[in-house]
Amino acid sequence: VQLQASGGGLVQAGGSLRLSCAASGRTFVGVVMGWFRQAPGKEREFVSAISWSGKNTRYSDSTKGRFTISRDNAKNAVYLQMNSLKPEDTAVYYCAAGDRLSPEDIGYDYWGQGTLVTVSS
Repeated sequence: VQLQASGGGLVQAGGSLRLSCAASGRTFVGVVMGWFRQAPGKEREFVSAISWSGKNTRYSDSTKGRFTISRDNAKNAVYLQMNSLKPEDTAVYYCAAGDRLSPEDIGYDYWGQGTLVTVSS
């Protein structure tokens, strides 16, 4: 599976961004998709994940209520709508594909290249 994340950029605190991740290379059926992020000098952390059907989602405590994950299986795509952004959301955001709705990165076998989100105060 090849994953291509896009949609990052510079935004002011309180603003919004929508990240996209396009998957290709194999069947998308049954694949769990997740978003992780890594801020400068910090470890990579879980952001959100969504099941194949879209019925089950999971969020980190820091993003719950502000971020929304969704997917379009017809387009082999997953999205992350980020609202009420804060400076501490600044990070490189990675999409990942795996077989379990897990907040642990070991649950994901495929990773995209990342897209940078910068939130200014």
